[in-house]
Amino acid sequence: MSWIRKLYETYDACNGNENIPDIEDLCPVGYSVQNAHVEVVIDKDGNFRRALLVDKKDSKTLIPVTEKSLTGRTSGIAPHPLCDSLQYCAGDYENYGDRKPYFDSYLENLKAWTKSSYSHEKVEAIYSYVSKRTLVKDLIDKGLLTVKEGKLAIVERTNEKERVKVTAPNKNDTPIIVDSKELHPIMKLLSADDKGIKNQAKVFVRWKVESDGSLCSETWKDKTLFEKWAEHESTRDVAKGFCYVTGEKETDIAQKHPAKLRSGKDSAKLISSNDTSGFTFLGRFESANEAASVSSVVTQKAHSALRWLIGRKQAFRSDNLVFVSWAKTGKPIPNPCASSWDFLGEDLRTGDSSNSQIGDVGQSFALRFNKKLAGYKTTINDTEDIVVMGLDSASPGRMAIIFYRELTGSEFLERIEKWHSDFAWFQNYGRDKGDKKKVILFQGAPAPKDIAWCAYGSKVEGKNGIKLLNATVERLLPSIIDGRPVPRDLIEQCVRRASNRVSFKQEKDGRQPDFEKCLGIACSIYKGFYNERGYIMALEEDRNSRDYLYGRLLAVAEKIESMALYFANERRETAAARLMQRFADRPYSTWRTIETSLAPYKSRINAKRPGLLNGYMELIDEIACKFETDKFKLDSRLEGEFLLAYHCQRKWLNEHKREKRQWVMKSADDVENQKTDLEK
Repeated sequence: MSWIRKLYETYDACNGNENIPDIEDLCPVGYSVQNAHVEVVIDKDGNFRRALLVDKKDSKTLIPVTEKSLTGRTSGIAPHPLCDSLQYCAGDYENYGDRKPYFDSYLENLKAWTKSSYSHEKVEAIYSYVSKRTLVKDLIDKGLLTVKEGKLAIVERTNEKERVKVTAPNKNDTPIIVDSKELHPIMKLLSADDKGIKNQAKVFVRWKVESDGSLCSETWKDKTLFEKWAEHESTRDVAKGFCYVTGEKETDIAQKHPAKLRSGKDSAKLISSNDTSGFTFLGRFESANEAASVSSVVTQKAHSALRWLIGRKQAFRSDNLVFVSWAKTGKPIPNPCASSWDFLGEDLRTGDSSNSQIGDVGQSFALRFNKKLAGYKTTINDTEDIVVMGLDSASPGRMAIIFYRELTGSEFLERIEKWHSDFAWFQNYGRDKGDKKKVILFQGAPAPKDIAWCAYGSKVEGKNGIKLLNATVERLLPSIIDGRPVPRDLIEQCVRRASNRVSFKQEKDGRQPDFEKCLGIACSIYKGFYNERGYIMALEEDRNSRDYLYGRLLAVAEKIESMALYFANERRETAAARLMQRFADRPYSTWRTIETSLAPYKSRINAKRPGLLNGYMELIDEIACKFETDKFKLDSRLEGEFLLAYHCQRKWLNEHKREKRQWVMKSADDVENQKTDLEK
């Protein structure tokens, strides 16, 4: 029960703490947050005044709930005490709707509240109004609901994009096909169910009671109403027992536990014991409470805290999979599923994040990263409780904890630092999807979802790739949090895909942004996996291994041909790019093919810049002389190390120029001018 206790303690530590952002989304016990669609305004005597549609930005509404209405609305009639959907709180819904109305149950509960000693004037006014059974009629008269054939219209998806079908509950009714942009405004506020149907029975109503001298007419903001509901709820008969989380005896035991943790439509639960006919607990216990019992307050606080943490945008979410990390005190912590680009945020984006930082071997990244991490260390104590938890569900009603770790603040930050430092490499993610004018270039580690894309490409995209994406991210998280090695098959798959350059789409200007992104990620995880070899983010001229030297040769050959094509104003793939996969499999025989094909390009460069050609040839000779003869002639497959050398040598060539028979480092202006020329 460690996870639920940590969430329970997180709720108590964060509730009411004004220094924590979005704290208003942390629900009080006995309450829930719903998205309201319609706001109905009445007076203190229960007379209708007006109604309006609620803007989505202002739709979050705090409503009182019971244990049954919070956890069991899918299995029976369970009205909320005050605010609810039309099928519950509209007495005349049966005259317009297609579903069995639940109004009698709603009215009975509301009446019991008004007759108790904990009644409230707003509750009495709402009870007086709904007893008239005119809610749907009043909303139709105000034009807030749409009617077809005298019934509340239903909208269904069609096979055509941007086209929907509008029908009445009567199945014999002839549907109308309309453009989705022409729908009634209420339909644009409603969410479709799993079958793509929007039914006005789900229109959620919140109440506003106006009276002379009242400073707060909104029921979802009235603290006096909150107090009356808490007092009224405390009078109900509930089962008493032992709470396994707090150790309290004779406390109110929860019979059901909340759902809707990941979204408003989420029906999966972490704790469930309603399978009385199966073997959930039968055979070992006579009742579910003998297996484990949790107090009502604890389960509401814990689930409310988890829902709040997932909604704070610090969780990784992909379909049903969620990874959430938090400090028990609510302090901000790094997201373990973020890339260095996301981790550093404005600290990286406002600086010079160019991939052509002259003479930089990773110092700029290390400085920015350490500065950012130092900021976290000033707020997160070494003994701070940090929790990382993963959730997933195989069925709509059951959710499981697939990953759970408790760490101290120092352990957590140390492992985040190790991941981003060990796996740091030059990354080129191409154009930002949100801003096409911005190119994402940075030094650092990729995010797990990007590693999954590097390994499997389009197989992890779309609905069909969700399972593979989630499985890959799940396999990578222990490498980040526990410091375990990255799965070797992922390393090999990334290297294999980055080597197959011809499989990547080439744009009209000759660039291959997806290849550049894949290459950077593949180099990153290979470097991190073999961290003991001491690879750095720069060309290592003293490294004489066969794979490294062959990678350097490939980069120089590509540079020779690309420079010749630049002089001739041609844009096409080089032989080195086309043969890269074959070169990785059989380097010795393929190098002979590539070297022979360079003859016409050497002649072209010699006619334009003979000194530059001499520099390239000297570089090839220098690299070739470092080979051991027997290893140079080996034609066995290259490891991912050749990608590191290829990437570094190519970057080195872009940052150096040939002057007075020697290579010298370019200035930043030279690099920028070259980039502009290539873009043109």
